[in-house]
Amino acid sequence: MSIPAFIAERGFRKWYERELIRGHSHLVLLLLATLGVIGGLEAFTERGGNRLLMVATLLVAAAIGVWALRRYLFHLMRAEAIANQAVCAHCDAYARWLIERSEPATARSDGAMAVCCRKCGHRWRIDL
Repeated sequence: MSIPAFIAERGFRKWYERELIRGHSHLVLLLLATLGVIGGLEAFTERGGNRLLMVATLLVAAAIGVWALRRYLFHLMRAEAIANQAVCAHCDAYARWLIERSEPATARSDGAMAVCCRKCGHRWRIDL
């Protein structure tokens, strides 16, 4: 579901909360991958065993960790970038707006939403 559709259906605060939960779940995955790398390094120092399997385990855990870190930062940065635009410039109401229309993503931008404050009626654009 797209961001404007989710926000229109459930509200901005629910979307923001869900985005933070998604980001922090990737942080948990990063911590687990780090434990996998540490465990792989410990197993690699022991004599015997299949060295190729240990190296493969290290590489897979490291790749999962890098992917999880990138996703964690992506979700948090996107949530914060949109949340910083969610304040009405006239009445300082936070996340009290309705989506009037959404602009689809293009090659130059990720899209945008035209919103209207429920408190004072001010209109502005939120870049996604």
